[in-house]
Amino acid sequence: MLVSQILKSKGSEGVVTTPPGVSVAQAAELLSARKIGALVISKDGKTLGGILSERDIVREIGRRGPSCLSDTVDSIMTAKVVTCAKSDQTDAVLQKMTDGRFRHIPVIEGNELVGLISIGDVVKARLAELAAEKDALEGMIKGF
Repeated sequence: MLVSQILKSKGSEGVVTTPPGVSVAQAAELLSARKIGALVISKDGKTLGGILSERDIVREIGRRGPSCLSDTVDSIMTAKVVTCAKSDQTDAVLQKMTDGRFRHIPVIEGNELVGLISIGDVVKARLAELAAEKDALEGMIKGF
């Protein structure tokens, strides 16, 4: 299965982005309001500047205390972001995410942000793929 197939199944809601100068507290509010686990940091909503996850915020609060909430997101975001393309195989993306121990990966095409997928999206797609393979094999065995 390809990343493009996962993006199609997610619909066209787009990627939630925020500019680099926003406070960590504002980013946490946005994460909570949208019920999402990560924000892409972008100056224009199209180019990738970094990514900020719930884990990044919690880790920073644990390290420095609540004073970090007044910092800007670009001070604690992950700047060297691992990305994927719509043409990538989901197995390879899942391996990247597992090896890097992260749960969200931006999808980039021609230096432009076109989507964001989570490890949950990838696992759900893989399970659907396995279920279809199982059904096909059972059909072959039973003569359907």
